[in-house]
Formats: sequence, C-alpha cells, structure tokens
Amino acid sequence: MKKIILVLVLFAGVAAMSYGRVIKKGESNTSFGSYTLEVVDQPLTLAGETVKCYLLSYENSPVKVKIYVDKEKNCKNYVVVSDDLAVMYSCNGKYFGVNKVDKKYRTDGIRTDDSQLDRTDYFRQKVISQGVTEEEDAALLIASYYPMLIKESVKDFLSFLNKAIRPFYDQV
Repeated sequence: MKKIILVLVLFAGVAAMSYGRVIKKGESNTSFGSYTLEVVDQPLTLAGETVKCYLLSYENSPVKVKIYVDKEKNCKNYVVVSDDLAVMYSCNGKYFGVNKVDKKYRTDGIRTDDSQLDRTDYFRQKVISQGVTEEEDAALLIASYYPMLIKESVKDFLSFLNKAIRPFYDQV
C-alpha cells in the first residue's frame, strides 16, 4: 500500500512539473546528456512585463531551467534561471551571446552568482552566433551551451544527486 501511495505521489509530482508542451528534444553534448525543451502555455511575469517562458530539463541532471523571453527594441533577452545559476543570453541583431543578468531583472531577485559561473566558458560564449537568431533557435543554443557555464564542482554534485534519485524515477 505504501509503495502504491509513493508511486502516485511521484507520478503527481512529475505530472505537475510538466505543464508545458514539448517542442524539441536533442543532445547537449555535455555531461548533462540529452535535453527536452518545452514551451509554457501561459505567459509569466518578469520585471513587471508579461513574457514567454520555456522549460528545459536534462536527462543526466536534476537541473530544471526556465528561459524567460523578454522582447526588446532591437532583439530579445533570454533570462536563463535555475537553482544553480542565472545568466542572460542576448541578441542585438549583430550577434547572440551570454551576459550577466541585467539590472532590470534584479528586482525579481535574479542575479548572476559568480561563484557558480565557469568564467572560461562564460567568455567563450560572449558571441555564440552572428546575425539575428530566431527565438526557437536561441532556445536550442541555450539548451546546448548553458550546462557549460556551471562550474565543475557544482556539476559533480548534481551528477551525484542525479545518481541518488534516479532509482526512484525508474520505478515510476
């Protein structure tokens, strides 16, 4: 009886967390493994504005990532938030790349924690692509590049955590 209740609770938790619709699955080419990108059906609020949101999850990591899409005059800001690290990818019509979270979004408590940021990969990602990057393409680039921004010590802990909880997911 206890196993049935546990399975039902886990199933309800998984169902509640997946309130978007899957738009793409792919390989991140990192230790996080393959990713699933979902779009959230209802708009969310960020910095007092209504924005579109994507959910990003990885096969080999418990990290759950939200990508908020904030339209600006020239292009879009993609505020990428997880429990471990928050950054902002931006396009300005000339290039697409990573930045630290802008002051505009700090009012929502979102800021880049330098202690969690892999600075080498941060500078490598300052320019990921040139020209205008379409929204879905930007989300897919983020899915592939974001895991590299998290410091190795944090990745090791996340890998350990994933191995510890994976047997519970496999039972469902």
